[in-house]
Amino acid sequence: MQTILITGTSSGYGLEIARHFLSSGWNVVATMRKPDSSLLPQSDKLRILPLDVTSEESISAAIATAGPIDVLVNNAGIGVVGAFEATPLSYIRKVFDTNTFGTMAMCQAIIPQMRERRSGAIVNLTSSATLAPMPLAAAYTASKQAIEGFTGSLAHELGHFNIRVKLVEPGYGPTTRFAQNVGIRLEDLIPQAYADYAAPVFAGYANPAMTTREVDVAATVWDAVHDTAGHLHFPAGADAIALHLSRFGATPTLR
Repeated sequence: MQTILITGTSSGYGLEIARHFLSSGWNVVATMRKPDSSLLPQSDKLRILPLDVTSEESISAAIATAGPIDVLVNNAGIGVVGAFEATPLSYIRKVFDTNTFGTMAMCQAIIPQMRERRSGAIVNLTSSATLAPMPLAAAYTASKQAIEGFTGSLAHELGHFNIRVKLVEPGYGPTTRFAQNVGIRLEDLIPQAYADYAAPVFAGYANPAMTTREVDVAATVWDAVHDTAGHLHFPAGADAIALHLSRFGATPTLR
């Protein structure tokens, strides 16, 4: 049975991805900064490991403990919405450290064993914000757009070794808690000068008809892991699918 390692499984998409693969009989290595065994059902197919994707030492320890990994899912992320001019650069660096460099570091740590076996899959989660410009999300979008380009190039590079690399692009999911992890308040990122502009934007984000569910993302990750047709982009959720079709017209492939 294959083994999947998922980052950021303490809540939201990562937690549901872990549940989905565990219920399907996979060996699951669920990683989180502060391990909590109560979040997932007890199983001899489950291991919960501590992992901070911004720490090289933490990554090395987790990879060494996990053993052979067939699939890596880079889900760990933090977000920011607000006026760019009001967003501290120190916070933006934290966003890039996790969303961009954390993903790259995990890939770099796992590639050698996959290359030696000439098999494996890597799935990087980005966002529907990469599919069309979205207001009040400049810094977050930049951190995810970097991974879009990185993943596309890496897919070609690692295809030589029979390693499949995929993008899953979730839509807006206000039920996720990724923006609560770095100690910054939304109201601090919306100066009074932006108040009239921001109100309808956030009202649109709150539309329940366009909310991406955790189960949608987990099912899409499953599809990406099992794809052998060369597809790169996998939108997840109604809004992401609509944006994807508007941009591409159909699911693009590597070739």
